[in-house]
Amino acid sequence: MKKMICVEDLSYEYKGQDEMIRALDHISFTIEPGKFVAILGHNGSGKSTLAKLLNGLLLPTDGHVIIDGMDTQDLEKIWEIRSTAGMVFQNPDNQLVATIVEEDIAFGPENLGVPQAEIQERVDRALATVEMSAFRDRAPHLLSGGQKQRIAIAGVLAMEPACIIFDEPTAMLDPSGRREVLDTILKLNREEKKTILLITHYMDEAILADRVLVMEKGKIVMDDVPKKIFNQVERMKGLGLDIPQVTDLTHQLIEAGYPLSEDILSIEEMVDELCQYL
Repeated sequence: MKKMICVEDLSYEYKGQDEMIRALDHISFTIEPGKFVAILGHNGSGKSTLAKLLNGLLLPTDGHVIIDGMDTQDLEKIWEIRSTAGMVFQNPDNQLVATIVEEDIAFGPENLGVPQAEIQERVDRALATVEMSAFRDRAPHLLSGGQKQRIAIAGVLAMEPACIIFDEPTAMLDPSGRREVLDTILKLNREEKKTILLITHYMDEAILADRVLVMEKGKIVMDDVPKKIFNQVERMKGLGLDIPQVTDLTHQLIEAGYPLSEDILSIEEMVDELCQYL
């Protein structure tokens, strides 16, 4: 099967104050086209370093990162790699470069040398996808946090990536903004069939993924579907990570003697389960 992302024995070191520090330690995984994969791990586990390596912003100390068949160490391919695997960062202000929304979204395709007529078509499609067409003439700095992040996503979409890497895109947003961005991510995956890699601290975002990777000290220590990741309650807590509130409640009820399933992740699943005992 074709692989969108192939990470092979990847390590990355950077210079600390007195010594070299290993941020990633011989990790390997693959992601197929169209999949939605979430990455969890507390601060310092290597998540953001991995994101930058996947986009070619950093190059491996050892090992390889292959994006749709292209090695990030092949510098002649680096712009094609970044067009294939777009990147959305935590702070949208760091990605907004123009004074008008429409111009901001056109910036990436212009740098790729896309003809002007096609650029306009791409801008129109990107704005429609993130449901921000009515804001095309606005100044980005006047938008809400969630709206800014959706414009940042549109700027990436205009470069027509097959894969988008989100590095904690909702961390600086209020609940409303988080919902807007998460809805956009789900739309990109489910309707546009984009491969999505979402780095997040929010468990309610991770449970929506097809697969979850958990990182600790530069290594991947867990890799499975959300239900099998989050029903390992004690192990997740031992790694310093939260679990969904519903899953935690389920765990407590099971310990109290209630015969519930261990893989409940949502309120709806909890209600369905409890209704069987009424």
